[in-house]
Amino acid sequence: MRRRITHAYLHLIYIYKHLSTAIMSIYYKRNLLLTFVFFAFTCGVNAKIYHLLPKPKMVEKDTETLLLNKPLRFTSQPSHRIYHAFTNFLHVTFNNQASSIPVTVEYVDSIKGSYDYLLDGYPNEAYCLRVNKSGIKIQAITEVGVLRAIQTLAQMMEGNDIPSLECCTITDWPSFKIRGLMHDVGRSYISTETLKKQIRLLAHFKVNTLHLHLTENQAWRFEVKQYPHLTDSSSMTRFIGKFYSQKECRELDELAYDYGITLIPEIDMPGHSAAFERAMRHSMQTDQGMTELKNILTEVASVFVHAPYIHIGADEQTINYPQFLETICNHVHSLGKKVVIWNPIRGIQITPNMGADMTQMWSTAGKMVKGMPNIDCRYNYINHFDLFADVVGIYRSNIYNAQSGDSNIAGTISAVWNDRFIEDEDGIMRQNNVYANVLASAERAWMGGGKQYIEQGGTILPLSGDEYDEFRDWERRFLFHKAHSLSTEPISYVQQSQVCWQITDAFPNHGNPSEVFPPETEGMKDSYVYQGQSYKTGLARGAGIYLRHVWGTVVPGFYARPQLNTTAYAWTYVYSPIKQRAGALIEFQNYSRSEKDAAPPMGCWDGKGSRLWLNDVEIAPPHWNHADVPVSHETPLKNENASARTPVPIVLEQGWNKVFLKLPYIHVPFVRLNKWMFTFVITDLDGRNALNGLVYSPQKTFQSSSDNN
Repeated sequence: MRRRITHAYLHLIYIYKHLSTAIMSIYYKRNLLLTFVFFAFTCGVNAKIYHLLPKPKMVEKDTETLLLNKPLRFTSQPSHRIYHAFTNFLHVTFNNQASSIPVTVEYVDSIKGSYDYLLDGYPNEAYCLRVNKSGIKIQAITEVGVLRAIQTLAQMMEGNDIPSLECCTITDWPSFKIRGLMHDVGRSYISTETLKKQIRLLAHFKVNTLHLHLTENQAWRFEVKQYPHLTDSSSMTRFIGKFYSQKECRELDELAYDYGITLIPEIDMPGHSAAFERAMRHSMQTDQGMTELKNILTEVASVFVHAPYIHIGADEQTINYPQFLETICNHVHSLGKKVVIWNPIRGIQITPNMGADMTQMWSTAGKMVKGMPNIDCRYNYINHFDLFADVVGIYRSNIYNAQSGDSNIAGTISAVWNDRFIEDEDGIMRQNNVYANVLASAERAWMGGGKQYIEQGGTILPLSGDEYDEFRDWERRFLFHKAHSLSTEPISYVQQSQVCWQITDAFPNHGNPSEVFPPETEGMKDSYVYQGQSYKTGLARGAGIYLRHVWGTVVPGFYARPQLNTTAYAWTYVYSPIKQRAGALIEFQNYSRSEKDAAPPMGCWDGKGSRLWLNDVEIAPPHWNHADVPVSHETPLKNENASARTPVPIVLEQGWNKVFLKLPYIHVPFVRLNKWMFTFVITDLDGRNALNGLVYSPQKTFQSSSDNN
């Protein structure tokens, strides 16, 4: 490996020696080396403790390495679950020969320094892992804690040509119990095999909850033996004929248990039940419907045997059947399960004694109900997220203003809602940026902390400081795993922490997006005077910038008080050591996967009049698949989002390249969530990675990225 790095670095030195002497500053040498080292650590090296995701709480490193060049040997008989975890996570063999490497699993009453709180169905996950030349020792309070230690070992082996482990002592535990992903499989079916793969991958990163939204208006996906017509094709309007047999559900339940993941099956009632009504010919809120729901829930409980909770939804429809929630909750309890409900529920005051055992807060209206556990899902509807800015916001944010979980705050789940039809599983994962968003949120829940809630912190990456360093470190580790265990997954996210912009105050355009302002006529400056008023500029970091967030001022963007009928400008310079072809991810309106917004008009980037120039040559938008086409939720979302299309081909000149954006903000009638934003980052030709070796600087300086402010 050292030889590979040396050869690569010598090649960079060769390029450097042939650059113009006018730009051979110490700043450039430092930045080029920092960028190269970042790339090397994320894309071309063996796994280290340095790459662990989520980041462990306490690490003591040794200088030695344990080579796994012999089979392992348990010093005591492990449970089937632990033996399965070692063989499936680590892909190692076992024998009882004295020469094999000993593995000791010890259950203890406590792990020194760790933190835990009670939550039904979620055992203590703390562990202490010791690796030395003599072998491997795991101490944990529960079997799930042992699984977490094994998952750490699996990451430490990732990408190694010769299986080995750094010698160390790692003491670790989560700050929040629930760290999860919700799939809206009711609307958009995901195959059992894909869900199994995702269970394995999510467990690798200590994501411990998979919430399956099994029923929707479009389709009922859970097989009910008593009512087979629920899953008949005639009752479905999307992914017709696709559902999960009880056998498949049992397989998912068993696999999730083996990997330390809790499944939460959801049967949504009484809302989102059009598929039920098509099949059964009556409403859930009838005597007959209530009897059927009880029978259905009995089958759900018998299939998902390891699931401690059943989610019953209950939102977005007025409940008028007497004692509906109390009756359903009592029945679920009689089955030995606990109940999760959405929060808020229309017309219902949620209290700890109403029958539900946990709430899942959604939207700004979801408020913590004291005296019972609450899952924070309020700003984790990742179907509304863009590719770059929102992952910054969700990583910087704490969990509902808490540094760690307790009896009221259980954790967080990232939800993927697909009201808008996406044709394939890869598209669902890619357009929702699922792995980046879920793993960023799950690491925050594991680590705890976060200086402020997203309602205060917003989505802009700080120019420097602790939060910038912390995010850049997460990004480095995520991109390492993107190149290894996630290498075959549809992930559009690339490095963005190196990108920096200068952005003007917004000029009044009076509803005319074509109106010209001083940045176009006077060039790029620190400040301007227009019609007697002073307009300043500020700096922002990241490949995606919200000038006004999708949730307005509830989640802060670049502007504290964004106004319609204004125009902003943004620019940066990008230094390239050579002339080269590249790609660019470009976006001015991210299309939420829960909207039925029309694509931009042909020849336009969006409906607001946004424009972009590279070296004073305007970059044209792509050919939109659905330009000028009336759309509904069933019109497939095609290439409207940057994550769903190949990058725009560009040519970078050797030296500094000017990137200039015009950003009007006007009312757009065909878009409900009018996002004032932009995305720009230069990638390789296929868009898989950010292009290495570039320097982004609005001031044309060669400072390292953390100093470029």
